[in-house]
Order: sequence, then structure tokens, then C-alpha cells
Amino acid sequence: MFALRRWWDRYATRAGIATLVIVLAWAMRQSQGAVIYEIYQVLTAPLQPGLTQAERLENAYILELQQRVIELENQNQSLRENIDYADGQGKVAVAAVIGRSADNWWQQITVNKGSSHGITEGDMATGPGGLVGRVISASPNTSQILLITDPTSQMGVKVSRSRSLGVVRGNVDGRVVMQFFETTPDVKPGDVIVTSSYSRLFPQGIPVGRIESMDLKKSPAPEAVIQLSAPLSILEWVTIHPFEAKTDVNAPPAEIIDSESLP
Repeated sequence: MFALRRWWDRYATRAGIATLVIVLAWAMRQSQGAVIYEIYQVLTAPLQPGLTQAERLENAYILELQQRVIELENQNQSLRENIDYADGQGKVAVAAVIGRSADNWWQQITVNKGSSHGITEGDMATGPGGLVGRVISASPNTSQILLITDPTSQMGVKVSRSRSLGVVRGNVDGRVVMQFFETTPDVKPGDVIVTSSYSRLFPQGIPVGRIESMDLKKSPAPEAVIQLSAPLSILEWVTIHPFEAKTDVNAPPAEIIDSESLP
């Protein structure tokens, strides 16, 4: 008994520390460090000015709600602008973009309006800024819209300032390329491009975009890269206009080859 007391007096502190280390190691393993973190928070809380954990969580929740409100306000503003635009365009339909795949991002979109809403194949779709594309198929409640950036999409256009004519073809990078009918067109960067009266699938005067760059030495015809005015990459709403494709275009042969054939 005496020997045990002597051992305790000599090694009690070391035994206590070893036991504490073992207990802490076991607790850390079982809680993956949570216990140590909580102990640290309790011990250092008086030394750390600022918000408590509950207050930080509450602020994060409030911030999330604020961000949701901002997003809803932006969507509401976008829809209101489309409705205001539609009111001035006569019999049109405003539709939300509900489908878009990564592998054909610049080719097609799906919207939440269809034949039951009066939408038919060939109708024109516009968005904020200008032309978006045309309806290529319609089910009762949805429609597929071929974007003007699709490589198969082509249309007759003109330079608004100089009236130089040409044809626009889609490109997979989100831009479109205009090929001029003239060998020396009157054109410069920044010129506005609109649909021409020779377009068979779109009415004339619809904004398409602006000239970004030109290659007037391109063979067999001069070309220009067009930066579209409608933000197709972030499109959320479109306005669909009833339009009957022209079957008789009174134009010279070179201007009729805008090749806007339906797929």
C-alpha cells in the first residue's frame, strides 16, 4: 500500500496527462475533430469579437433569402419587358425557355408554349435585342426553336446604313457570318444588320446584330462576322410572332439564294 502511494505521488501528474491525451485522441477519432473544435470555440469565444455561430447562420439564411428576392425581381423585370414588348407587337406569345442541351447550345431551344397557344411551325422568335430564330416544330404545350446560330440556319439580310445585301449563316461559336452579294460592299465595323425584304422566312427590318469584323478579300465573296444583338447564350424568354413564309420572292437570282429552306 505504501509503495502504491509513493508511485502515485511520483507519477500521478504524468498518468493524468497520459489519460487525458488518450481520451482526447479517442474523442477526436470518434467525432472527426468536432469535439476539439467545440472545446476550442468555447475556450476562445471570449477572446473573439464578432457574431456567434447562431448569428452567423441566421445572417447566412437572410443573405440567401435576399439573393432569392433579387433573382425573382430580375426574372419579373425580364418577363415584364417581354410582355410590354409583346403588347406593342399585336398577336404574339411570350414563352419561357425550358430546354437546352450542352451539345446543341447554339442550335435549338425548347419553350413552354405550343400549338394549343396558337404557335405553328414557321413562326418567328425574337428576344431582347432582336432576332432569335424560328419555330421548327410545335407540340400542344412546347415548341422547338431553331436558333439563327445553327449552321443550317440562313437568311437574307442587309446593312441598315448602306443597304448592301447578303446572306447570314449560323456558326457554332455564337456568332453568325454574313456573305455579301457585292464584291465591294459599302460596309464598316459597327454597321447594323437587319433582315432584308428578300428574306423568305422573316419579315424585313428585324434587328440581327452589328458587324464585328470583315474580310473583304474573302473568296468567292466578301464576308463579315456579326455580333448578334440578342443574348442567345443567356436567353430566358422569347416572343413568338405569327409569320407566314413567303412563297414568291421577286428578286434577282443572286438574292434569292438566301437558302432559307426548312429542315
